[in-house]
Amino acid sequence: MCHIPVYHHRQISETISGRVQIDHLSENEFGSLLLPLFYVGFKRVMDFLPAVILLPFLLPVLLAVALLIKRDSPGPVFFMQPRVGYRGRSFNMFMFRSMYHYMSGEDFTVSGNDPRITRLGRILRRYRLDELPQLFNVLRGEMSFIGPRPESESLSEWYEQDVPFFSYRHVVRPGISGWAQVEQGYAAEVEGMKRKLQYDFYYIKHCSLWLDVLIVLKTVRILCTGFGSR
Repeated sequence: MCHIPVYHHRQISETISGRVQIDHLSENEFGSLLLPLFYVGFKRVMDFLPAVILLPFLLPVLLAVALLIKRDSPGPVFFMQPRVGYRGRSFNMFMFRSMYHYMSGEDFTVSGNDPRITRLGRILRRYRLDELPQLFNVLRGEMSFIGPRPESESLSEWYEQDVPFFSYRHVVRPGISGWAQVEQGYAAEVEGMKRKLQYDFYYIKHCSLWLDVLIVLKTVRILCTGFGSR
C-alpha cells in the first residue's frame, strides 16, 4: 500500500548470486523455462550477421594459429568432438588442437597441469584462442555466440544420470561463451557441473539482449585475464 515493493526471497537470491537454485524448483517450473520465440529468431540473426562480418578479419588469425600448431607438435590442426546441442541433437564442435595428438585420456581436462596439453595449447586455452573455429559452428546454426557451453556426448550421459534436470539446458543453442563461463569458469566434475547448471538456468530464465551484452563484456575481460581456463 505504501508503494514499497516486496520480493520473494528466491528472487533476491537469484539476483545476488546470478544462479537458480535447482533444489528449490519443481519439474513444472523447469518446464516453463523457455525463451520467447521472437527472441530465438532475433538471436539467430544476431549470431549469423556478426559471424559473416567477423570471418574475413579472423581468417588471418586462424591461419596464423594453424601454422603455429603445425610447428609446435605433430598432428592435425583442428580437433572435432561430438557435442550435445540445441534440443539434444549432436553436432561436431570445431576447436584448434591444444593437446598432443598421440596421447589419450579423460574426455575433460583433469587439471591446470594436464600433461596432454601442448606448450602452445596452454596459451591458446588461457586466452580462448582454441575456441575461434567455433565461428563456423555459429554460421551453421549449431551454436550461438552466447549460451550454455555444449558438453561431449559421454559427459552428457554421465551428467544426465547424476545431475537433476541437466537436459533442460538444451532448450537454447549452446554458446561459445555463456553466463556460467564468465561467472564460474571451467567445470567438469559433477559437483562443479551442478553449480554451473544453476548459472545456465539463470541465463535461460532471464535471457535478454542486455544479459547477452553483459556476457560479451565479461567475456572480453576473460580474454584479457585468462580467468577460468584449464
